[in-house]
Amino acid sequence: MSKPELMQYVDGLTTIKEYPDFKAGDTISVTYKIKEGNKERPQTFQGVVIQRSGSGTTETFTIRKISGGVGVERIFTVHRKDRSKQERRCSPCKNFLFERFDR
Repeated sequence: MSKPELMQYVDGLTTIKEYPDFKAGDTISVTYKIKEGNKERPQTFQGVVIQRSGSGTTETFTIRKISGGVGVERIFTVHRKDRSKQERRCSPCKNFLFERFDR
């Protein structure tokens, strides 16, 4: 079996959760599980989506937020197993994004 056929086979095996549609510029909140020792707890990361890349089960998106005056970026996979919830907050215009991040 060639590599593309194998990738297609694995993509067919994975189950895909449905989350709200979002794009770059949307403010979203992602809740995921954190493991600390033998305990698990939910953690929420809320910020502005600055990019989406990839396709299929390897698709990723980057969220940026300001925490304590420092910009924090986190990359999530769209089809991640330990994400329990994702909410879309709002969708500002692109001018707002460029003003906000000084780009």
